[in-house]
Amino acid sequence: MTVSDLPALNASLNATAAVLLTAGYVFIKQKRVMPHRLCMVSAFGVSVIFLITYVAHKILVRGVHTPFGGEGFLRTFYYTMLTSHIILAIVIVPLVLVTINHAIAGRFAVHQKWARWTFPLWYYVSITGVLVYFFLYQWFPKS
Repeated sequence: MTVSDLPALNASLNATAAVLLTAGYVFIKQKRVMPHRLCMVSAFGVSVIFLITYVAHKILVRGVHTPFGGEGFLRTFYYTMLTSHIILAIVIVPLVLVTINHAIAGRFAVHQKWARWTFPLWYYVSITGVLVYFFLYQWFPKS
């Protein structure tokens, strides 16, 4: 594995987190607590691995920004999505930690209240993380 492989790995980790979050959501709606717990803990673990590999990539490329090759509306759309992704990726870290902490402590009513905000934001960050990868590296790479 090389440094240039890390963005694809990170997109795969984000996609995996999104699948696990979806399954966890479905399980809790079905009142299947143990599969829900397993999916959410797994989504957390995958997200931690993502964060480690994302930071490693930024260190290895010395923070060099990969330019976006799209123009016009696509450029505006991409940078709007990227900006919201970055802001919410920062916000989601403490939200996930607090939400999980309430579950671990058995405060399920409080956990559920936090999860109503945490889940959609975490899901959005995971999905847009995959989209950022495709926009930047697959669909509109700068030549």
